Amino acid sequence: MLSVKTLAESPNLTCIPPAYSFLSSSQAISSPDDRGGGEQPIPIIDFSLLTLSTPDQRSKIIQELDYACREWGFFMVINHGVDEGLMNSMLEGCREFFDLTDEEKRVNEGKHVLDPIRYGTSFNASVDEVSLWRDYLKVIVHQEFHCPNKPADFSNVLQEYTKAVRDVVRGLLEGISENLGLESCYINRALDLESSLQILIANLYPPCPQPELAMGLPSHSDHGLLTMLIENGISGLQIQHKGKWVNVNAAPGAFLVNTGDHVEILSNGKYRSVLHRAVVNNKSTRISIALANGPSPEAIVSPAEELLGNGSSRAAYIGMKYKDYVELQQSNKLSGKSCLDRVKIWPKMPGDY
Repeated sequence: MLSVKTLAESPNLTCIPPAYSFLSSSQAISSPDDRGGGEQPIPIIDFSLLTLSTPDQRSKIIQELDYACREWGFFMVINHGVDEGLMNSMLEGCREFFDLTDEEKRVNEGKHVLDPIRYGTSFNASVDEVSLWRDYLKVIVHQEFHCPNKPADFSNVLQEYTKAVRDVVRGLLEGISENLGLESCYINRALDLESSLQILIANLYPPCPQPELAMGLPSHSDHGLLTMLIENGISGLQIQHKGKWVNVNAAPGAFLVNTGDHVEILSNGKYRSVLHRAVVNNKSTRISIALANGPSPEAIVSPAEELLGNGSSRAAYIGMKYKDYVELQQSNKLSGKSCLDRVKIWPKMPGDY
């Protein structure tokens, strides 16, 4: 397997191989408008006000979290308590991994989408119609912790970082539970977050000689509850907001957070998972690190019964075991909300979210 990094570093590379061209794909970026407009102000959640504030301050930030989940499915988290030096060490550790030789990285090639460590290129090379301008490392870090053998000192950083992020996720989900009219511990208890499945996805997007033809990741939503993302200061993330693609960048030391499919399922559609994608550029290498935070692999996720209210609102999604959902999504090509559509009940009834 030739990594995209190696391909991008080929001498005299002036155009991308046809296998990487989205020109005739249904997900091609066909016009400047489709490439996304300028940045828009995204909701900002001050995490400290969820945990270390007066009741009035907490009530206000809870309302802001509701707005972010309901209107955007995306927000930035500041004052979260995760050390910025630790976040930078994570970015550096992932850069060092991608700087290994292809032979060294190939040791981590997985055979199955739920293998604990999996290195590769594109998304799922066995089903992708067009190859993506992307190398990746996926590691299951909870409920069991795994880590590649190289870089040598990466394991301690990864373990400390992922634990710190789980604590932030827990606090955000308590606020989301309250906004749904549930007890703050509801999601934690109902989905067994002590045994949650947490997956690290490190992405490398090298400079591309024809960025208008290639794609880092096509439009998709994430499995799980909340995805927490950091990046190396190079833009490339876009989210779909009110039918338009919006460029999004993180402030230094902040997390970019998006709601996943299982927040949409549990809330019976009150909160929606957000479509997003990664575009590439011809100048700089972008590294992003996403932590997908889900329920327990064995948890069957369906709309919370408390939200269905004596038959006044019908369930809009069927229940599915979380690990089965992850395997389904990861085994197929990445395309919008195609996986979520498989558990959606049609048609939705009037009055449902």
